[in-house]
Amino acid sequence: MVTMSARRAAAGALAGVCLIFASLVPGLAAAQEAYPTRPIEFIVPWGPGGGADQVARKLGQLLEGDLKVSLPVINIPGATGQTGHAKLMAANSDGYSLEVMTGDTFALLSEPNAKIKMSDFIPLGIVIQQPSAFFIAEGSPMKTWADVEKTAKERPLKVAVTGFSSPDDLTVNFFAARGMKLTSVPYAKPGERYTSIVGGHADLLYEQAGDVRSFVDSKQIRPVIFFYGGKVADFPGIPTATSLGYNVTLPQFRVILVKAGTDPARVKLLADAIAKAAGTADFKGYLKEQYADDNSFVPGDKVPAYMEKWLDEARKLRAATPAPK
Repeated sequence: MVTMSARRAAAGALAGVCLIFASLVPGLAAAQEAYPTRPIEFIVPWGPGGGADQVARKLGQLLEGDLKVSLPVINIPGATGQTGHAKLMAANSDGYSLEVMTGDTFALLSEPNAKIKMSDFIPLGIVIQQPSAFFIAEGSPMKTWADVEKTAKERPLKVAVTGFSSPDDLTVNFFAARGMKLTSVPYAKPGERYTSIVGGHADLLYEQAGDVRSFVDSKQIRPVIFFYGGKVADFPGIPTATSLGYNVTLPQFRVILVKAGTDPARVKLLADAIAKAAGTADFKGYLKEQYADDNSFVPGDKVPAYMEKWLDEARKLRAATPAPK
């Protein structure tokens, strides 16, 4: 015979189970919620018109067709990309914020007390790799890299760069430590950086040829040395640093990120969409326009190994450059 107290205990236990189930339902519904259902912010930690901005807009157009939502580009320049990266870190880990991180910002991780950590984000894929170069204005009295070396040992030369501790700056410091009077001058706005040597505000520009293609094609500026692992086919007459005995490459790359903690299912959906977009004829045509590597794309699961290797080179380059006294 079931006593009244036993009945009450059973009723209480049942009520407890119901409360627990009810508390789990919202979480279950959230986990099964369709994604994406609203626009995804595409954070570009640089000003409009630069290489990172261009690749975000091109990729965003291709992703919209697959994801069925818009990807508005949000330009947030400053602090060698750290200001824009901070916006991603302040966002929710829900897949509604993406960032295009460039090698300029990633190089900051080579600093001894780096604020940015690889554990902070999840890479979805590297979408473009490009050779970098030192450019001069067409009207410059310097015509070749040999001219630059000779002049830089006689008088100071200003080099327009993206920011301090970027690959640009590391490369400038590398040559400065070898007797060349080169000084980095940061420009956060791409347009101002590109025109700095045309207007005579700087003597050299460190940049990717594709990002300044309009200036190259209109014969306003031209490269004098490339920093890349091999010969740049589109510029057969321009030497690479390694061919001249300088162990400096650090190719530019741009990787798409989400914040760490994002639902793995959403990470996979985004990574698959980016891989699909990167494989289209439209995007491959864009790579050619940018003088980029035909095999630029690196899938998300292979990106950490790529980044670690790149970061190792950046650390070696930093170590090869004595700290200023």
